Amino acid sequence: MKIMESAENYLETIYILRQKIGNVRSVDVANELSFSKPSVSVAMKKFRSDGYVNVDTNGIITLTSKGEAIAKAMYERHHTIAKALMALGVDEENAYADSCKIEHYISDVSFEKIKEYVENL
Repeated sequence: MKIMESAENYLETIYILRQKIGNVRSVDVANELSFSKPSVSVAMKKFRSDGYVNVDTNGIITLTSKGEAIAKAMYERHHTIAKALMALGVDEENAYADSCKIEHYISDVSFEKIKEYVENL
């Protein structure tokens, strides 16, 4: 299932924050993405109803298996594409900025070829 780029970014951000800080709340996501807390709260309500996240009574956000699958895929694409760009001579900052854009639009076929390339470096 294909979801919108903004949703993919939210889910990937929750995944990364969980690895960095453990418990993730809406305020953490808002700070990381430079969004307002009300905007993040609206998004979390939508993600809950769509089955991508759970939010407990303390406001802790966790990814469901469906949400985590998308987050992990975006995370893998992000880092793999950045590594490929750096291997081509792009500096790290630009490689990660560009990979964040590319990861949402590249086909699975092209991504798999890039992944093979990076694995063979």
